[in-house]
Amino acid sequence: MNKRVVVTGMGILSPLAIDLGNYWTSLVEGRSGVDYITRFDTTDFDVKIAAEIKDLNIDDWLDKKESRKMDGFTRYGVIAAELAVKDANIDFDKTDRSRVGVITGSGIGGMETFEKEYRTYFEKGPNRVSPFFIPMMIPDILPGRISIQYGCKGPNYTVISACASASHAIGNAFRDIKHGVTDVMITGGSEATITPMGIAGFSNMKALSTRNDDPKHASRPFDKERDGFIVGEGAAIIILESEEHAIKRGAKIYAEICGVGFSADAYHITAPVPDGEGAAQAMLAAIAEAGVGTGEIDYINAHGTSTPYNDKTETQAIKKAFGDRAYDIPISSTKSMIGHLLGASGAAELVATILCLSHDTIHPTINYEVPDPECDLNYTPNKAVRKELNYVLSNSFGFGGHNASILVAKYR
Repeated sequence: MNKRVVVTGMGILSPLAIDLGNYWTSLVEGRSGVDYITRFDTTDFDVKIAAEIKDLNIDDWLDKKESRKMDGFTRYGVIAAELAVKDANIDFDKTDRSRVGVITGSGIGGMETFEKEYRTYFEKGPNRVSPFFIPMMIPDILPGRISIQYGCKGPNYTVISACASASHAIGNAFRDIKHGVTDVMITGGSEATITPMGIAGFSNMKALSTRNDDPKHASRPFDKERDGFIVGEGAAIIILESEEHAIKRGAKIYAEICGVGFSADAYHITAPVPDGEGAAQAMLAAIAEAGVGTGEIDYINAHGTSTPYNDKTETQAIKKAFGDRAYDIPISSTKSMIGHLLGASGAAELVATILCLSHDTIHPTINYEVPDPECDLNYTPNKAVRKELNYVLSNSFGFGGHNASILVAKYR
């Protein structure tokens, strides 16, 4: 018998805020978290802007000795997990820890550690490379650390599928609970790639915006003058539980996850398939698993990267999945405000989607100024809109043709 899966806790570290309340307020008010890069000297870089986390004192959250053994993405993920567990008000001493799992996503993992230790190797030789280099760098160390912290002995691993990583992780966690493998899952994603190599690599692919003179307006999904995405950083962790487990312990319930859809474009290593078939397939699979119809979807939180190809292709995919009704469905892109959190983006955007659902409010796509004839749907431009929401989708698509869509419902 399939179990119902509900969301009982959320934790967020984003370029806009490091708590749920300010994250939601910033999204509704349409604030931008994009600014000039402060982490390193960008003099020789074509791209000088990113969406960095601000006002986070790591020492307030983590033991200094342990923190030195963590890459930035691990620090972010561990803190987001602490926020989510606290929000869920779950007592693991009263929980069967063998039925609590941790699955997270990260597209890249410990890039800052790799860069730092390579410089050490190059300048001082192999014997000076840190003995913690490998466990700091590998993406799976985040769920490992979270499981150690809370004593979780259920499924424990990382998903790596580029920008769909966190959504795939959440989808797998959902299915473990649905099929009775676990009762509780700590899931989401984390990323910290605002580093010289990270920015140089994406920049030289011509994937990033070069609107250096106007950072706040650089991320402009679906706008005709979009010129690339903005690298963001952060983490989002959510607590999933079976409905019976949540009710038994008296947990508050934000929403219910009802379906996930995964697919592949099987087309190109970076470009999406032009007709949007793969993305449409993922959306339709999530809808089918949820047992609802396309006519019941009230809102789509788009992948919406602000790149020329992605936004056009996602528009095509929505039309392919929903037909003429595509024009009636409100859509918005969280990336217009927080940039692209890469492997963590699906989790940060699912948190935004759940908050939209909870507040019956659609946050805007900011910086939408010049309509694009090839992107002609309702992207909720620049201003939040009040609307009763019951069933909503969150989309994530990654390099390599990885597609994921998650359907969330108002809990009843």
